[in-house]
Amino acid sequence: MSEKLLEVKDLHVMYRTDDDNVYALNGVDIAVEKGKTLGLVGETGAGKTTLALSIMRLLPDRVGFITKGGITLEGRDLLSLTEADMRTLRGSDISMIFQDPMTSLNPIHTVGDQIAEVIALHNQQASKAEVERKVDEMLEMVGIPAIRKSEYPHQFSGGMKQRIVIAIALACNPRLLLADEPTTALDVTIQAQVLEMMNELKQKLQTSMILITHDLGIVAQICDQVAIMYAGEVVEIGTVEDIFEGTQHHPYTVGLFGAIPNMAEESPRLHPIDGLMPDPSVVLPGCPFAERCPHAQDKCRESRPAPVAVNNGMHRVKCWLAKSALEG
Repeated sequence: MSEKLLEVKDLHVMYRTDDDNVYALNGVDIAVEKGKTLGLVGETGAGKTTLALSIMRLLPDRVGFITKGGITLEGRDLLSLTEADMRTLRGSDISMIFQDPMTSLNPIHTVGDQIAEVIALHNQQASKAEVERKVDEMLEMVGIPAIRKSEYPHQFSGGMKQRIVIAIALACNPRLLLADEPTTALDVTIQAQVLEMMNELKQKLQTSMILITHDLGIVAQICDQVAIMYAGEVVEIGTVEDIFEGTQHHPYTVGLFGAIPNMAEESPRLHPIDGLMPDPSVVLPGCPFAERCPHAQDKCRESRPAPVAVNNGMHRVKCWLAKSALEG
């Protein structure tokens, strides 16, 4: 049986603004096993990036607050650590690839210096020569000649910048990598190369990963497990086989797959999910998807369902419809 590296339990996150309180996460439960990749899927505003920032303890200061729940890394409670302790963990145990490689790099420092900074910070006994050797090794590992380490970010293409960001994230062999839409703004060819490289590095370094994406094709390609997020909740979670080949799903998951164009059929337009995500400043008593769900009943609007185990038991769906099907 695989060991859990990361466990998030009943996580609630709120953003306090001048206008309103925004309830970004509302009881998220996920776990990442050692050496495995969990895909986080959902439309914009579902809370995927907030979840990643919560794990890194990088929520905006005096604005973002974890109000309830727990986050543990191999049994170590991350929420009880001081900021100084978290700084030692970031980069060495947990690393994050942020969403936009164009703005993730400092334009006035060479890419070699930016990789070296991370290595030197977490390996203070290393000599300058050892740090430089590691910089060369990381650049070569992501397919960039080491001779280019003295160049600046503007001298690289978007795909190469993304490779450099990945090199920085992996420089200290973290046990957990959080990748927030790592292929954003990349063309299809470069996207495939970056994903293949990330998969190879994950296997080589035995790194666990949380991959945040809108692309179900990417999820099918490199993920082991999938969590479908909607309005700050995980409405369905299971293995890739459960999500892509299972017969019982949350209506939101069905809607996501229904919105994917079918290359074998001619259609005048795509089939989006009707309606909009609920206002995150309002706490709803029932299922947040109820107003968009074609199967919604009165009890869906009145109370929230608990996750129900379907198929092999590892596949869980947070829906009254799934509960009714099991009770039969």
